[in-house]
Amino acid sequence: MLGMVRTPLTPGERERGLALGQALQRARGPRSAAEVAMAAGISLDTLRKIERGAIAAPTFFTVAALARVLDLDLTALADTLTADAPTAEVSARGT
Repeated sequence: MLGMVRTPLTPGERERGLALGQALQRARGPRSAAEVAMAAGISLDTLRKIERGAIAAPTFFTVAALARVLDLDLTALADTLTADAPTAEVSARGT
């Protein structure tokens, strides 16, 4: 049986993955990665990979769970990641 072949990520997709990881890490602040991962219902290993860009395109549900735990607005996060400046700040809800 043949496995599914993944299409390689483009450089832009890799950059967005790194920007996502940086945004999540900033939003996490002083909270431990283990605490955030547990609250989001994902493994610590998965969170660490997302934060360093090794998982450049995590599933929507994973990002949504992290956004909920980190009090991030998904629309603002998406706008940040699709803007020309990949290092733009992500605003927390209500600010």
